[in-house]
Amino acid sequence: MMTTTDQSEVLCLGYPVYNSTLENLPVKTKLLVSTINQYSYCISEEDAVFKNALLESDVILPDGVGIVAAAKWLNGVSIKKIAGADFHDFQLKRLNEIHGSCFYLGASDETLSKIGERLKKEYPNVTFGSYSPPYKPTFTEEDTAAMIEAVNSFKPDVLFVGMTAPKQEKWSHANKNLLDAKIICSIGAVFDFYAGTVERPNKIWQDLGLEWLGRLLKEPKRMANRYIYYGAVFTKYLVKAKFAPKYEISEEVR
Repeated sequence: MMTTTDQSEVLCLGYPVYNSTLENLPVKTKLLVSTINQYSYCISEEDAVFKNALLESDVILPDGVGIVAAAKWLNGVSIKKIAGADFHDFQLKRLNEIHGSCFYLGASDETLSKIGERLKKEYPNVTFGSYSPPYKPTFTEEDTAAMIEAVNSFKPDVLFVGMTAPKQEKWSHANKNLLDAKIICSIGAVFDFYAGTVERPNKIWQDLGLEWLGRLLKEPKRMANRYIYYGAVFTKYLVKAKFAPKYEISEEVR
């Protein structure tokens, strides 16, 4: 089927991708939001835990022109890209209006300090909290307990998680029921964008659907694998899905 039972979603490559405006996000006691792009899709096909974390999210935002193109080519449906940065901006504006609170979990103390300084200037009505977890591939039970305690002592309206994919999505999914936050969203690089430690390609690049190219040109060594290698892998998945619909996507693409 082209769409899921929820008409605000489109089933794309096996994922129910959000297809509405941010004003129409579902209302739940606790909302887990993730994003998907061509890179995270490819990684999810190699990582079953990550794939499950995405599939069990309440909202999966189409954060990439690859997913937008896939929905159009495979399903004939036009969806609008919603980047993690767009979701972040939307939530901050909403929180500023209602005098709400947000908590940033991830990044360095220096980056978090810069985020706090910018928030005070741009969104003075938003109460801000943060915690910098240790930099390591996996967290110990003690690490996770400390992270949860930091969040729950603050009780934010919105919890922004920025620990890079797929670690951030897997952690958020695994600990969703233990976190005292109304909205939990994994937004990765947005921490650095908002802090100004990494410059996001400007609106011209974004409007042209070439934000990925802007990031590649700015950080060729770090982004080449993500956009060039996994871009080719993603194209293979698309071709298989288009011309061999019975093909099992999670099987190795040759």
